[in-house]
Amino acid sequence: MADTARPVPLTSPRTGLSADGLDEKMIRAVVDRFYAEARQDPVIGPVFKDAVPDERWGAHLDTIVDFWSSMLLGSRRYEGRPLRKHLMLPALEDAHFQRWLALFRRTVEELCPPAVAAFWADRSERIGNSFRISVRMHRGEEVTQLAPLERETLP
Repeated sequence: MADTARPVPLTSPRTGLSADGLDEKMIRAVVDRFYAEARQDPVIGPVFKDAVPDERWGAHLDTIVDFWSSMLLGSRRYEGRPLRKHLMLPALEDAHFQRWLALFRRTVEELCPPAVAAFWADRSERIGNSFRISVRMHRGEEVTQLAPLERETLP
């Protein structure tokens, strides 16, 4: 298991973006801030509130921290299947993915050093677009001509 108590140097081979300095404390801060805002957001808040009851919210945040720790630091703490859960959300549409990504990008840009924010935003956008395509395929929709999501600009 990776040592996650100290920053782990990460570089994306696809983009060349580096996340040197990213650590567990930063992941927790981003997750806590982002989801506090997301649950209050008029576009994606209702999706979260319907999918995760208040009494399970704290455990859900811990799971999300484990997910990002595994994705970004290689901790291997997360063993779930996040796509499967998203496939079961009938209300999930492009507007939800756009808002999630816009809020997430703003959060990492506010809380992380620029290189880490760029790395993490890139990773989240790739995951978000992949989930979006998978949700549409699961619904039987045509996806071969689907363009990537346009970035939403928040006020």
